[in-house]
This record gives sequence, C-alpha cells and structure tokens, in this order.
Amino acid sequence: MGHGMIRSHQNSFSAVYRLIDILLVVGCLVVAMALYDVPFGPKYLSAGLIASVTFLLFAESFDLYRSWRGSTAFHHLSITAAAWSCVCVGLLGVGFFTKLSEDFSRVVIGSWIIGALVLLCGWRMGFRHVLRHMRSRGLNTRRAAIVGINESAVRMHSQLLKHPELGYDFGGFFDDRNQDRVCEEFPDAVLEGTIEDLIIRTRNGEYDVIFLALPLKAQKRIDDILQRCGDTTASVHLIPDFFTYNLIHARLSEIGNIQTLSVYDTPIFGFNDVLKRLFDIAFSLCVLSVIALPMLVISAAIKLTSPGPIIFKQYRYGLDGKKIQVWKFRSMSVMENGDKVVQARKGDARITPVGAFLRRTSLDELPQFINVLQGRMSVVGPRPHAVAHNEEYRKLIPYYMLRHKVKPGITGWAQVNGYRGETDTLDKMSGRVDYDLDYIRNWSLWMDVKIVFMTFFKGFTGSNVH
Repeated sequence: MGHGMIRSHQNSFSAVYRLIDILLVVGCLVVAMALYDVPFGPKYLSAGLIASVTFLLFAESFDLYRSWRGSTAFHHLSITAAAWSCVCVGLLGVGFFTKLSEDFSRVVIGSWIIGALVLLCGWRMGFRHVLRHMRSRGLNTRRAAIVGINESAVRMHSQLLKHPELGYDFGGFFDDRNQDRVCEEFPDAVLEGTIEDLIIRTRNGEYDVIFLALPLKAQKRIDDILQRCGDTTASVHLIPDFFTYNLIHARLSEIGNIQTLSVYDTPIFGFNDVLKRLFDIAFSLCVLSVIALPMLVISAAIKLTSPGPIIFKQYRYGLDGKKIQVWKFRSMSVMENGDKVVQARKGDARITPVGAFLRRTSLDELPQFINVLQGRMSVVGPRPHAVAHNEEYRKLIPYYMLRHKVKPGITGWAQVNGYRGETDTLDKMSGRVDYDLDYIRNWSLWMDVKIVFMTFFKGFTGSNVH
C-alpha cells in the first residue's frame, strides 16, 4: 500500500474541459463552412480532428487543465491563446509546405482560427464569472478555520477575505495561547477558542476545512494536531508545506497567492464525483433488474421462518461522518441499533437459519443496492460500521474517521483483500482501515471496476463471515 504520495492539484473538471474544447474547435469549423457555403468534406473533418487533438496535446504541455483558483484571468487567457496559436502555426506550416492549403478556403480557415480562439477563451471567462458569482453569494462554499496565529495565518485570513470567489467562509482562528498573548503580536486577530474547541466543533459539522499555520520547527505539535484532526472528516491543509507520511489524497492547492498542501482530502469531487455516481447508478440498476426475483424469494423466506420485519435498517456513518440508514435483509432474531452493538460470531444464537445462509453468501446485503440509488452509499467504498463500533474504534485506531472521506460501499478494497466479516481483534480492524485508506489514496474509476470483478471471485464469502 502506498504512503506519502502527494498528487499535483489538477482540476477535477478537466475531462469536461477537454470535451468542451474539442466540441468548440470542430463546431467552429462547421459554422465557418456553413457561413460561406463551403461543403463539409473529409479534408475539413480531418483538419478539425487533427486541430482538436493537437490543441489537447499543447494544452497538456502548458498545464492548461490544472486548477486555476487564485490565478489571474489574464494568465488563464494567455495560456489558452498560446496553446491555440501553436496549433494554428503548426497546421498552417504543414499546409504551406505540403501545398494542401490550396484545397481549403482561406476565408473559412481564417474565420475558424479567430472564432475558435474567441470561443476557447470566452467560455473559460464565462465559467470563471459564474463560479465567482456563485461563491461571492455564499453558494458552493466551505466553512474554514485557521489553527495558529502568525504571519502566515494573517496572510491566509487576508486572502480568504480578499477572494470570496474561492468559496471559503472564514470561521475564525484557533490557538492554545490565550487572547492576551495573541494580541501582543496581532492585535486585530480574535481567537474563537482552543484547538480542542476546534476539534469538537469540527466533529459536530461546523467546519469543513482546517488550515494549519504553524512553523516547521513545531513538528511534534503539528503531528499531534494532525492526529486529532484525523478523528474528523474535515479537509486539512498545511501552511507552509510540511511533509507527512499519513497523507490522504494529498495535493498542492492555491488560496489566493499562498500555496498549501492538502493533507486529508478526498479524490472523489467535481467531475470524479459525477463519474462515480453515474457508475453507481448504472451498475446498481443492472444488478437490481437481475436480482429482483431472488429478492422476492428471500423476502418470503425471511417472513415465513421468523417473526419480525424483512428489512433491517441500521444507522451507520456515511460520507463526512453523517449518519445514514443502511438496509439489509434481517438475518437475526434481534435488531440492535443502539449505543452498544455486539458483532455476530460463529455459532451466534441470534442468527436465524435463513439468516446464516444469507450472511455466508452476502445475500443479506442485496438491499444496499437500493441505498446506492438513494445516494447514501456507493457500489465500492469502505464498508460502513455500526455507529457504536465507529465510536469505539475511532478512539483506538489513528486516522480511523478518514475512511469517511468517501461514501461507504457494498464491497471494498479491504473486503477483496481478506478483511471481511467479523473484526474480533484490534489488529483485524486496523488492517481493514489500512486498506480503506489505501483505497482513498489511490482511487480511480478503474480501481472500482477491478474491485467489483475481484468481489465476484473472493469477496462474497470468507472464513470470518458468520
């Protein structure tokens, strides 16, 4: 499992950016031909496709598809124009030396070059304006706090206030020093509370982002705060950069003109979130269409063989540590959903005869595909634990709560690697959490597909399943 991996901050919307650019380049050529009554033939189609692919190559080399938060509009426009200019110069040069330019209308090509440049720059400026407007009105914002009060913290505070379009709602400074000591150096800074106060309020959902503005020499203090932040679901950024081996999808970010290193963050946001959601919907619909009849048979068997409801609804922690209801076919004679939940063990008297079969074959989890359609769960992700178990293990296993940076899943990386069923020892739970965090660090849509296939071969049963 990989540790200490830092990812460069790339725009999660970049795949859509590429598609829009291709459509604009080809579409602009088609419109230019229509305006001048030039018939659309294979040569023009080839020119449009070659220009699109070449633009993508230059755009990649110029890092055009990175995040442009905090960068100026002029810089964004200049890089876009430079990439398109390289494409045009290259195509015109090839056309001139091969004499292929004689087969094309000069007025169409000229209109295409200018029109495409305007469109490529124009839609980016329009999108920037929309984001700025939304965030300045408080939409799509995240509540942020700063730990520590020093020059870096004050500058960060200034950037957050100066750039409301970045989407951060500043929620105050936190420091273990008292207000009198802070006022001696920074009279305008007002403390909201201690670091422990911040952790408590973050657990309660008051803050989404934490910026650590501490000197590098305070490594022990930073490590202690990071561990305490690991018991929340907040995204954590360091100012200045501080290297740590316990990174969860770390990537470089910019807040105004200050660079930060995200430490605890999620890979599934923006376009990645859309991709994963589309996969979840499509896959769960396909599965439900196949298992509808078997689910009816299972429901009848449960109802006829033991008293009680067919579906057991238990509270678990979902995305960002929020409580969700997870559905399962009832496999026990009791329905424990309180502050203390005893895991099922081998020969457990609470398990019904039908329930024993369902648990061994994982058929009791089929209703969770409905949870996926509801948006509470994902097909692939860390398995959700009972709330009582979460509260127990978050105190015993460092970074345990970070597994909630993504939606819980029906199957997961830990399950296909042998950590399925009863976790009767701390080592077993620690092993499961290690795989869950490894999944978050290395997530990709292909990894989800891989886990689904692995589940069919070794994820349904196991020696620890009772």
